[in-house]
Amino acid sequence: MLPKRFFNFHAGRGEVHIGSRLFRLPERAPVRIGLGAGLLVGGSLGFLPVLGFWMIPLGLLVLSQDLPLVRRWRRSFVVKMERRNGKRPKRNSAPADTAE
Repeated sequence: MLPKRFFNFHAGRGEVHIGSRLFRLPERAPVRIGLGAGLLVGGSLGFLPVLGFWMIPLGLLVLSQDLPLVRRWRRSFVVKMERRNGKRPKRNSAPADTAE
């Protein structure tokens, strides 16, 4: 049985799971892009008391649903982390049993 993940992002459904909470992203693309841009701007002001630098990765996550460049960044990051944790084999790895 796999351990329950603390954080999960499902782009197809527009859902972000953090702990036991479920957050749904807006359905309309312009609203999502505005939300993501707002989070990035707020994150750049992270030195202020209410805002924080945690808003930058969250803004990029929201933008990755609509912008292909950010989506590629997110996907390559996920692949690197899965390879680092041993959940995904290396790209050029040979099959384990090469019996002929």
